[in-house]
Amino acid sequence: MNFLSHPPRFLLFTGKGGVGKTSLACATAVQFAQSGSRVLLVSTDPASNVGQVFGTTIGNKITAIAAVPGLSALEIDPQAAAQAYRDRIVGPVRGILPDTVVKGIEEQLSGACTTEIAAFDEFTGLLTDSDLTAGFDHIIFDTAPTGHTIRLLQLPGAWTGFLESGKGDASCLGPLAGLEKQRSLYKAAVAALADPLRTRLVLVARAQGATLREAARTHEELAAIGLSQQYLVINGVMPASEGEKDPLAAVIIAREAAAMVGLPVGLESLPRDEVALKSFNVVGLQALGQLLAADAPGPLVRLVQLPAAINAPALSTLVDEIAADGHGLIMLMGKGGVGKTTVAAAVAVELASRGLPVHLTTSDPAAHLVETLAGSLDHLTVSRIDPHEVTEQYRQQVLATKGAQLDTEGRALLEEDLRSPCTEEIAVFQAFSRIIRDADKQFVVMDTAPTGHTLLLLDATGAYHRDVARQMGGSGVHFTTPMMQLQDPKQTKVLIVTLAETTPVLEAANLQADLRRAGMAPWAWVVNNSVAASSPPPRSPLLRQRALNELREIDAVATQHASRYAVVPLQREEPVGVDRLLLLSHHINHGT
Repeated sequence: MNFLSHPPRFLLFTGKGGVGKTSLACATAVQFAQSGSRVLLVSTDPASNVGQVFGTTIGNKITAIAAVPGLSALEIDPQAAAQAYRDRIVGPVRGILPDTVVKGIEEQLSGACTTEIAAFDEFTGLLTDSDLTAGFDHIIFDTAPTGHTIRLLQLPGAWTGFLESGKGDASCLGPLAGLEKQRSLYKAAVAALADPLRTRLVLVARAQGATLREAARTHEELAAIGLSQQYLVINGVMPASEGEKDPLAAVIIAREAAAMVGLPVGLESLPRDEVALKSFNVVGLQALGQLLAADAPGPLVRLVQLPAAINAPALSTLVDEIAADGHGLIMLMGKGGVGKTTVAAAVAVELASRGLPVHLTTSDPAAHLVETLAGSLDHLTVSRIDPHEVTEQYRQQVLATKGAQLDTEGRALLEEDLRSPCTEEIAVFQAFSRIIRDADKQFVVMDTAPTGHTLLLLDATGAYHRDVARQMGGSGVHFTTPMMQLQDPKQTKVLIVTLAETTPVLEAANLQADLRRAGMAPWAWVVNNSVAASSPPPRSPLLRQRALNELREIDAVATQHASRYAVVPLQREEPVGVDRLLLLSHHINHGT
């Protein structure tokens, strides 16, 4: 494996949920330790399952893994770190500033930026504290900090007073208000990350177009800020031998091959490894030892017996309830690579096929809606919000208003602020808000909706809603802001899209919690690309075992997370075109 050759001291594994970062990081740590190195494995994943992989409790302290001499592990709890971080900032002003001001600070610190930065606060200690990490030859991080976080920490130091004077606009900078004293520490940490002799970044992806595009964006983002030592690992590749046993496996092999031929620009030049798909959950030392071994047979795959029926509703059952309202806003949310675009298109096509007017829109930079629909349909209109275009418009608007009265230094700081990734989220949300108005007379289906973080940020700053409420509250005139419409379950239905795998389900649950804090209760979940729901069921032993593993996750969605849900089976043919999208919304396996 290229990424294991001549490793530096720090290895950072990064990638979207469900691609196998934790498994690869754990397997790498075990291999290094068994070779005689002293290794510290660190997880900054909010849904960390490192302890589960090793069958031991780890937590927020360096813990020796008894079964692997030389290996220790640490789980940074981002939520606990964020709470401690909020307490440090809010504690000194509580009882001094008015309650409304304190509440506003707490709201601004409730989003994803605070969690990300607080986790980075602990992360930097491991990069720069020689006493804490002196005993380790290698430190392996599961879930590296994003380029977003590192970029924010490179902003000029003068923004603290800039924010306090009220000159900044809605941004990610609020959560940075407590970091000024540690700026030199962060500078050293960023330098360590950018040093190829000390740090190697391992981009983990699947052989799927969506996850490869996400990996390409991460590659570009991190390379732009100096993290140039990057390797690509394509995880979970279907073994060619499985195609001889199962038509479904043969289809997957062909799709993966096509995705690899069309590797995004930037990734093709990186050193690359492929790790074969396994039938088993990567838990325990035996499984970890087999994950990276090229020629090892791995644990025995049993020809499992699948249940006679999977009693899960099809996507069309959700559409039945949606259609009864006659109009409304349908928002598809979820992490990258789970198939939001396909599910959004399927919902829109199903509604339009019933003669209902539908506007389908997306902010996906890859803009796959047109390709997914592959044609037109009566009662259906399609649009796309260009994130770069609307972000530039928003920047110019803020500079022309907020920036008009600033001096040269203040304007420079504002321009830095507006280069934050949060600026794009806000700009896209504003563009979405303009489309939201149409949902009172037709269905509006949104793909790649704003994140819960953006909704929290907008509500905390009150950029629009509070201004309108203040101006209109005493007038007796009825008014509705976009935030009010999103929070009204009679007007807006949020569908969370996930996969029937452990990490995507956990990440979807975290997204649901984030949305609830923003006053939005998700209406339903959609479990996409399910092997267990495919019809006829797979014959390949590997796929049958994976299907059995999926049943546990589907049960968790049905009994723990969702008030209503649907399962969409993995399709033998790409769900492209109106006819196949209609089939996808109705198709469910009811037998073996």
